[in-house]
Amino acid sequence: MKGRGGPVGDRPSRLSIFVKRQRRRVKPALFVLGCLVAAGAAVPLVRDFRSEERFAPFRARLIALAPLKIHTIQINGRALTRESDLMTALGTSVGQPILGFSLGAARERIDALPFVDHATVERHLPATIIVTLVERRPFAVWQHEGHFQLIDRAGDPVADQGMHGKDAQAFLQLPLVVGAGANTAAADLIDALGAQPDVASRVIAMTRVGERRWNLLLRDGTTVLLPEGQDVAALARLAQYQQQMRLLERPVQDIDLRLPDRMVIRQRPAPATPPSDGAAQAPATEGNAPANGT
Repeated sequence: MKGRGGPVGDRPSRLSIFVKRQRRRVKPALFVLGCLVAAGAAVPLVRDFRSEERFAPFRARLIALAPLKIHTIQINGRALTRESDLMTALGTSVGQPILGFSLGAARERIDALPFVDHATVERHLPATIIVTLVERRPFAVWQHEGHFQLIDRAGDPVADQGMHGKDAQAFLQLPLVVGAGANTAAADLIDALGAQPDVASRVIAMTRVGERRWNLLLRDGTTVLLPEGQDVAALARLAQYQQQMRLLERPVQDIDLRLPDRMVIRQRPAPATPPSDGAAQAPATEGNAPANGT
């Protein structure tokens, strides 16, 4: 019995073998589960970094423990905002700790830049910052009471940093609208002109008349009088006249399109013929009226 029972007593039971196997399987699973729990707990903390004043001390300790550095700053939507101004407003740069600045404060500074309507600033661990801009793009230049103002499509003023300095040339390409109410009414007319490029290419200014209708000033000095509320139809007629008779290339002073069934053209005054030398030197007599009389 002893010889037969000794080896059998030393052999591990099936239960102990099963328990050991389960322990080996459970340990890695517990480790993974712990990592997932820690990551899940970290997500709201990372999101709450937007409340920078509240989490500033905790963020400082994290920076000391894990000084993650910014490797990439991705900027989306920037067209008019100077990159140097944007980076100054962001308040950080490549190589700086990614947790070392306030997302909320950076967004507020960027929102205050002249051409920015609103911005988002995102921190993507471990090393990326993403800045997305929605800019207020100038749509036209509005001249009113002797002042020039950049306006957006709705007619609202846009900060005029581009009206001077190195950006000034870019804004010379914007349409010029003149007069009271021209800012809020400009979008419809500019859209209508966009459908008639041959006409639009000759227009240098659009003047609002009585806050009811428009006059167009062409490059050669011709004035086109548009009817009230009929810009699209009148511009289509004008484009047709240009195609058929090259009207916009003729030396006319005014083209009046205010009547729907006719066009009235006013010719430019003929240049005054200079008097001959003999006529210029002949003295006026009592019986002769001066040349500029009644």
